[in-house]
Amino acid sequence: MAATISCHLSSVSSPDTVSLSSSSSLSRGAQNICRFSGVSVTAPAIRRRISCQIVSSAPSSPANAKAKAGLKDFLHIDDFDKETILKILERAKEVKALVKSGERTYLPFKGKTMAMIFAKPSMRTRVSFETGFYLLGGHALYLGPDDIQMGKREETRDVARVLSRYNDIIMARVFAHQDILDLANNASVPVINGLTDFNHPCQIMADALTIIEHVGQLEGTKVVYVGDGNNIVHSWLLLASVIPFHFVCVCPRGFEPDPRTTKKAIKAGVSKIEIVNDPKEAVKGADVVYSDVWASMGQKEEAEYRRRVFQGFQVDEELMKLAGPKAYFMHCLPAERGVEVTDGVIEAPNSVVFPQAENRMHAQNAIMLHALGL
Repeated sequence: MAATISCHLSSVSSPDTVSLSSSSSLSRGAQNICRFSGVSVTAPAIRRRISCQIVSSAPSSPANAKAKAGLKDFLHIDDFDKETILKILERAKEVKALVKSGERTYLPFKGKTMAMIFAKPSMRTRVSFETGFYLLGGHALYLGPDDIQMGKREETRDVARVLSRYNDIIMARVFAHQDILDLANNASVPVINGLTDFNHPCQIMADALTIIEHVGQLEGTKVVYVGDGNNIVHSWLLLASVIPFHFVCVCPRGFEPDPRTTKKAIKAGVSKIEIVNDPKEAVKGADVVYSDVWASMGQKEEAEYRRRVFQGFQVDEELMKLAGPKAYFMHCLPAERGVEVTDGVIEAPNSVVFPQAENRMHAQNAIMLHALGL
């Protein structure tokens, strides 16, 4: 608990030597605050009575301190309103244009460091964050699974506090969603969600940027996700809670997304949302057909079982024809070619998976600029 000490000095005639009295007992910390230089007195001495009162105030939480400093975490897309999300996406377009032009004098992250926690390994997440932060003047530090062992070797709240004293921002790619929440609650610097088992907001921001670039806008588009109702779907649902578009998740029965997240998105009343089980019907009229691996990291022991259950959910050339000639194909990568998507679909002219992958870096740069108040 934070405390301030208020002192009052009064003088009275007395033959006594100088004395110090306090209206309340002082802790060692409080005593250290009240320091007095030596006083030389002659008789009759003057007794100087100093009354000290400790006034306690509630401690400021890391979250409150961040808010006061204009710093923000990026944990879920629906933590922000439509105006803010669109502003971040517009900033991503601007910063992307600067980077692509070869401009190297725009260095908003100069003198700043970012700690990158990876409980889950990833090529795209590491390279996009590290390269993007470097291109804008910053320095990123990679902390792999064996470097921290967060929650095992050291408590998450302690990791958050220590890294906050060394770095200006923290990015974490973890398994349990509670880990990212605990990091954010205890860190005094912004925390960016690089992925959890529940959601993947940076990926969906990159996807939204890609759709704006190729379709022309996000609002009013039809996005059809084909596959497992996983963390990617959860982030699409949260985006649909903020920006109006038509989102369809088509998956086998028993592999639907989290029902609470689905209900939350529907209750928001912003977008048209459907959870269905027929891919051929679902993709008709789609602006985007989206796929992901059927067995995510940590589910590989289920891979063979899932391949059997997901038969009929592969995005192939026939399914893309049903979607229509203007439909784009997207995939968050890595892809298992020949499993959830055919090689032909990935390599087709209307596939934007590689511009989509590049946009991870640009979207994340804009997210970090917003989080740091720059």
